[in-house]
Amino acid sequence: MTNEQYYDCIQPYQNACQMMRTRLEVLNKNLYDVAPSPPIHNIQQRIKSKKSIEKKLAKLGKDDSVQSMKDYLQDIAGIRVICYFIDDIYNMVNALKRQTELIFIREKDYIQNPKPNGYRSFHVIIAVPVYYLDAMEYFPVEIQFRTMTMDLWASMEHRVCYKKTPEHRESLAEAFQQYAKILGKIEEQFESYNETGVLEEIDS
Repeated sequence: MTNEQYYDCIQPYQNACQMMRTRLEVLNKNLYDVAPSPPIHNIQQRIKSKKSIEKKLAKLGKDDSVQSMKDYLQDIAGIRVICYFIDDIYNMVNALKRQTELIFIREKDYIQNPKPNGYRSFHVIIAVPVYYLDAMEYFPVEIQFRTMTMDLWASMEHRVCYKKTPEHRESLAEAFQQYAKILGKIEEQFESYNETGVLEEIDS
């Protein structure tokens, strides 16, 4: 894949990503009746680099052509949505499911079923319609929904554990499993506070 081919082929993915972000921003303003209580704290977006695309295709045993990119990769466009509470995540996902022009390709609930290392998040891949002058085509956008505590854990786990030696990775993995439990407990208390207005004491 040449640089020119890369920049040409990612344009519709950029369009789909921006359109999806706009939908999320509209939902953030309108999902709840109480204006001062929007569900989203922060939205981030990215488009995979040419190098990342080629690396992932090689890992899949595919050539690095534009057609392979379209056929085998569904995370070229990515959005990360940081919500305040777990209920906000499920409310956002359900609201998107009611938008009939969107197609849900896949979803993985790592909140109810965390990964063995403690990672929690809700992943969806949504096909977003991109309109041209005389045509329309769907392009996939991967969305990761996290609470602020989930994002803290994931960001620090990546920053601290990435590229560590195997022996260090093993000890850090055990520590981060415990951190995930601690943060999950803190999150539960914040959820309780949000619902009742009373913050319960966290058991040590």
